Amino acid sequence: MKKYQNYIGGKYVDPVKAQWMDTVDPYTGQAWAQIPRSDAADVDLAVTAASRALKEGPWAKMTATERGKIMLRLSDLVVKNADRLAEIEVRDNGKLIAEMRGQVNYHAEWWRYFGGLCDKVEGRVMPIDKPDIFAFTRQEPVGVVGALTAWNSPLLFVAWKCAAAIAAGCTLVVKPSEFASASTLEYADLTREAGFPDGVFNVVTGLGQEAGSALVDHPGVAKITFTGSDTTGARIYAQAAKTMKRVSLELGGKSPNIVFDDADLDQAASGVISGIFAATGQTCIAGSRLLVQNSIKDKFTERVRALGASARKGNPMKADTNIGPVTTPAQYKKILDYIDIAKSEGARCILGGGPATGPELTGGQFVEPTIFVDVTPQMRIAREEVFGPVLSILGFEDEADAIRMANDTIYGLAAGVWTTNMGRAMRMSQALKAGTVWVNTYRAVSFMMPFGGMKHSGIGRESGLAAIDEYLETKATWISYSTGGPANPFILR
Repeated sequence: MKKYQNYIGGKYVDPVKAQWMDTVDPYTGQAWAQIPRSDAADVDLAVTAASRALKEGPWAKMTATERGKIMLRLSDLVVKNADRLAEIEVRDNGKLIAEMRGQVNYHAEWWRYFGGLCDKVEGRVMPIDKPDIFAFTRQEPVGVVGALTAWNSPLLFVAWKCAAAIAAGCTLVVKPSEFASASTLEYADLTREAGFPDGVFNVVTGLGQEAGSALVDHPGVAKITFTGSDTTGARIYAQAAKTMKRVSLELGGKSPNIVFDDADLDQAASGVISGIFAATGQTCIAGSRLLVQNSIKDKFTERVRALGASARKGNPMKADTNIGPVTTPAQYKKILDYIDIAKSEGARCILGGGPATGPELTGGQFVEPTIFVDVTPQMRIAREEVFGPVLSILGFEDEADAIRMANDTIYGLAAGVWTTNMGRAMRMSQALKAGTVWVNTYRAVSFMMPFGGMKHSGIGRESGLAAIDEYLETKATWISYSTGGPANPFILR
């Protein structure tokens, strides 16, 4: 098995306590590599390296244009190494090779976009209301950023978080999920090849309660950015507040996918399947609540059931596989527990409903694509995030009913609307309380488009122009050029 090292200060180094942990291929159920089991000592080394780079190294003296050129070089290197990185991600998290290859190639666009944005960050000259004063603002990097990424799309989240932070001039310590760290450790070497100065990009792996917690607590970290569950996000938010860190959180969801009777039903059915069964449902934007207008509910439900039943389960490295394994044993158990809960609450299962078995599924943690009907809004299966291939179908009467049901949740990450009525599309997109609303499409993202949630689905935005603001501080500067005498020192000026 390959034994990985942390990446600190531009070098690969062993963890301080020389402890490693296995990383397991979800498809085979076998360990294939080892990653460092780091703790507070390793985190301190990484934060120290990042702080030094921020304040003393060539990064601190580099112009924004020079930073942008390095980011563009990294973008090219990512594309050059996309196949290798994608295969590592599949071995680590069990997602489909087709999706991971596409994600890694698209990942490069974040570095291109934010590399071009580096030297477009500007302050302002204020037409200040005080005489003989020149007043202006400047935008400065917030400092060292601790980035905690999730296991379902490790390198995509690296791009979402790190490209904006680097464009702002920050330095980083990345702590990937202990279930999928290998690709980020391999990726770190590309930052060195691209020309990132030592200490700008650091990677420390390990358990959340050890390395992750130490990163959140470290006084040298100015900001934490996290992707994961709302429960963990709330803990990080409270923990970070003790040292007054800035925080951005991209958390979970229970997203509604809403189908009206005037929709293109073939297109809508495909979007519904994409929203819940793609990535084995292990995505924060999963459209796990299907709301269907009652006038078409029965026939549309059958269309979705038939399409879901055709999904091919198997080896995620094969191009024709549609559904791969669940990434972790704990998540596998959680999904099966929720299926049992739904049945006990009275929901009726019309597809799947348990573990998947077959000649190609030995060793992996597979769950049958599952659909429940006769679901009520009060059931746990309709209210709680499952993070797996489990769909709940509910009926609604009209727009007002759909809006009420869609917004009746603690989450607000995403929503889908399927209709050919553009007036309805505009009304729904305005009324839905979600950070992203897709109309006649689903699960689309872009480096240009801000992404984030409302309510329990998070704080702040990633991607697009809004993202860089998360990593900048605004400094106000006042310069007096008055030739008069001294001002009264006892009054506000």
